[in-house]
Amino acid sequence: MAKGFNPAGGGMNMGGLMKQAQKMQKQLEEMTKELETKEFTASSGGGAVRVTATGKRILKEIIIDKDVVDSDDVEMLQDLILTAVNEALRTAEEAVNKDMGKITGGANLPGGLGGLF
Repeated sequence: MAKGFNPAGGGMNMGGLMKQAQKMQKQLEEMTKELETKEFTASSGGGAVRVTATGKRILKEIIIDKDVVDSDDVEMLQDLILTAVNEALRTAEEAVNKDMGKITGGANLPGGLGGLF
């Protein structure tokens, strides 16, 4: 039988629902704090460009190997940076979605929790 369901009343137990909501809110707060410390690093060009982003999808570091800097081929460097940045952010988003699914039981919350993640 589902938690929060009240068979005697034929509906949902509001107290149970409130408890579940409070538990979920606490878990989300804990996850948000944890995400601030998680880092995701990606590289491109065989490690010539490395990018680190946080779980909140904020770029923290970009490292460019000096050997990849060529004034005659700036486009290649730009492509390497974009590739590494996008991969780091994609990895961070995947981790956030995975953690969120654990808390919400796979429920898709409207607005992605107000755009927090």
